Amino acid sequence: MISRISRWLFEDIWGWSITGPIPTIPKYLIVVAPHTSNWDFLIGVLFRRYTKGFDPKYLAKKELFVWPIGYFFRALGGFPVERSKNTNFVNSLVNVYTKEEKFVTTITPEGTRNYSQKWKTGFYHVAKNANIPIVRVAFDYATMHVVFDEPYVITKGVEDTVDEFKQYFSQYTGKNPENGVKWP
Repeated sequence: MISRISRWLFEDIWGWSITGPIPTIPKYLIVVAPHTSNWDFLIGVLFRRYTKGFDPKYLAKKELFVWPIGYFFRALGGFPVERSKNTNFVNSLVNVYTKEEKFVTTITPEGTRNYSQKWKTGFYHVAKNANIPIVRVAFDYATMHVVFDEPYVITKGVEDTVDEFKQYFSQYTGKNPENGVKWP
């Protein structure tokens, strides 16, 4: 029933659709951009709830996963992470990918919903160190499409990869484009 309500909201009420293949490989990292609004979270959760077999996790600070709201966040696909300065987030996530037979999670490299020239590079290091592909996903508000790209295997250095990703995502429009990534 929840999947039908999610589909109804996602497609019929808000007019969203899906473009591109949803990967069936057991492990990969989803990189979502542009991330300009809290609405991105709701779009992602609705999409996840009605898409059969698609169960990516989103990362959130572990403090959100306390009773009683922790159950709610886990049910929506939340995965708690330690975000203090004393932890190595990349190594923690690489360990999860190493241990799990099947694991997909989502990262927004902009790290914020406002303009930031500098992207966080954790997505690069997680994918490289865990030896997993990246799937680029855009929430394009101009066309109302969730756009899936083919799995991307890292073959370049971090700066070149980030530049390539920025260029790729520049063709899509976030909910609040004035908060989106600005291209050199």
